[in-house]
Amino acid sequence: MTAVSSESAAPSTELPPAQRRISRRIAAIAESATLAVDAKAKALKAAGKPVIGFGAGEPDFPTPDYIVEAAVAACRQPAMHRYTPAGGLPALKEAIVAKTARDSGLQATPANVLVTNGGKQAVYEALATMLDPGDEVLLPAPYWTTYPEAIRLAGGVPVPVVADEQSGYLVSAVQLEAARTPRTKALLFCSPSNPTGAVYPAEQVEEIGRWALESGLWVLTDEIYEHLTYGGVTAPSMPVLVPELADRCVVVNGVAKTYAMTGWRVGWVLGPADVVKAATNLQSHATSNVANVSQAAAIAALTGDLSAVATMREAFDRRRTTIVSMLREIPGIACPEPQGAFYVYPSVKGLLGRTIAGRVAQSSVELAELILDEAEVAVVPGEAFGTPGYVRMSYALGDADLVEGVSRLQRLLGSAE
Repeated sequence: MTAVSSESAAPSTELPPAQRRISRRIAAIAESATLAVDAKAKALKAAGKPVIGFGAGEPDFPTPDYIVEAAVAACRQPAMHRYTPAGGLPALKEAIVAKTARDSGLQATPANVLVTNGGKQAVYEALATMLDPGDEVLLPAPYWTTYPEAIRLAGGVPVPVVADEQSGYLVSAVQLEAARTPRTKALLFCSPSNPTGAVYPAEQVEEIGRWALESGLWVLTDEIYEHLTYGGVTAPSMPVLVPELADRCVVVNGVAKTYAMTGWRVGWVLGPADVVKAATNLQSHATSNVANVSQAAAIAALTGDLSAVATMREAFDRRRTTIVSMLREIPGIACPEPQGAFYVYPSVKGLLGRTIAGRVAQSSVELAELILDEAEVAVVPGEAFGTPGYVRMSYALGDADLVEGVSRLQRLLGSAE
């Protein structure tokens, strides 16, 4: 046996598998920045600090009473105390099919639907079903903080395609084509957008859909904010505008934002039957069925009218106007007006490198920390969404808190030197 000299064999820093406490795959996942900011704001509040949080992406309204009552009734049904089909209650699948036809015009059958534990599980399971290791996913940025992590967990490679405030945070088919490679498998599309509130007009949705079709790509389109648009703007569904794409398009949606049901954890995947069947097989081993009581509540939500949604949208629209006008009064901030969801995504590049309350922030992360320390206002830095130099602020909070929170920003940031 030939000895190996120390000169030719450098010591390895790689730990043996048994000594690795956390797998590489999970260790590489970043914490959800939006949830982390929200948790920190709540902890400071619990400690008696008058923190106002603009971090959480959830309506501040209670779930409508008729939905809650449906859940209470379901609790008393013994059938709801048992396992049900992993892919969702048949009645909920039927309701999702009917709601989709009503709201977007997309025709489907129950075989095209998988009910998931919220929108995040829908996104992950769709990606895990579609992607093989190394497949690239074009990801318009700014993007929701969970998207790149879900792509990586599924074995894929996120490829950001950046749009800024000059384009209204909308990427073009030309930009997408420039980012496409032989490894590109899919486009992840979201309109209305989290974090920017941008809404793609119908002609641009169709152009991108036809580009994806001609390029042979899959599209995963997130329509969770479909009902939250303002000023007569609508958010058309890509497979409706480009019907030929339907066989290579997966839609994810849920009840969280439209019906103020973030904590109920009901989302869904809607797509080609073979993709949905494969995703259902995955879910059958991961979580099995969504809680039956939550599914019963979702049935009530989807089969009821949209009057509660209209009330929330009216409040969000009022707050949208207020927060944009107040932020635009702060020198160094450029704030496009969002057309959907309940977020603003102002550029704060004009504040970086300046002295604020005796401190200098060189990044939007540092600026967010400064704002929390000095004004007791929580915002999420743009680094979490793939675009440093911005912050995301949710206006899904009470009118009085919104005005007080932005007034604090005006006082603090208005003194920047």
